[in-house]
Amino acid sequence: MVLYNNLAKFNKGNSDKMTLLKALTLSTTLFFTLSIHGASVWKVSNEQHSLYIGGTIHFLTPKDYPLAKEYEVAFDSSDKVIFETDQQEVRSPEFAQKMMKKLMYSDGTTINKVLNPETYKALAVHLSSRNLPISAFASHKPNFLAISLSIIELQSMGYTSEGVDLFYSNKSKRQNKQQSWLETPDEQLAFMANLGGEDPNVMVEYALQDIKKMPELLGKLHSTWLSGDMQGMAEVGITPFKTDYPEIYRDLLVTRNNNWMPKIVDMLNDQAVEFILVGALHLSGPDSVLTKLEAKGYKIEKL
Repeated sequence: MVLYNNLAKFNKGNSDKMTLLKALTLSTTLFFTLSIHGASVWKVSNEQHSLYIGGTIHFLTPKDYPLAKEYEVAFDSSDKVIFETDQQEVRSPEFAQKMMKKLMYSDGTTINKVLNPETYKALAVHLSSRNLPISAFASHKPNFLAISLSIIELQSMGYTSEGVDLFYSNKSKRQNKQQSWLETPDEQLAFMANLGGEDPNVMVEYALQDIKKMPELLGKLHSTWLSGDMQGMAEVGITPFKTDYPEIYRDLLVTRNNNWMPKIVDMLNDQAVEFILVGALHLSGPDSVLTKLEAKGYKIEKL
């Protein structure tokens, strides 16, 4: 993912804004923005066929490259690379305009008229602590604002390089390897717009709380990732998320995992070898894609 280079000019242009689509996962899922020299790639097999599934990191630091060799093994062994969505389209000017229409107010509404006084005050205090004017976010709808807050925090922590998704999309394009996706960009945009339900305060409050815990949780997830401890990752990243924000957890992870499963099963019955790349928390916990595949009797092997 292409990230912002200048936090103080967060709203400077559409080429920056359209990258926010891939931040659907918000700060909890984005905790997997960490060193990935421990592999997060699995081979999934039945008696006739196999494919690869890798956990993607939407934001990386420069030191995270080169990626773990297991990603390259899966990429080189595949005929086709499958992403959450079309990596090229979500970076087009046309889609940027569509996203802005969906995620920003255009009727004169401002965020101070939407949030309750307590949430707005907490937002103002947080932005002030980051030397950012709240006026720069006045036209952001709550979901867009929440995602923006998380991205700002991650960038301030040094996560400024393209993520696994974009890296392999660009590599596939250079090598003329076929690409496809589990969701259309419009479907991802709809998920983003609907997160948090009807309460406009939920997503902003969620982001502000997670930002406070982000440095500590990044460290914990880093260690569990490097040790390959999927249960540990679930305990740190999934269990509190599911308990504290069940509706967001359901919309962000469970619903999408369930939607993806028939498509992945179809891939296990075709001739091509696919390398599926999805956000890492989609592969962790009781509702994960890997858990669901294993329950259906598929063999799961960690590379």
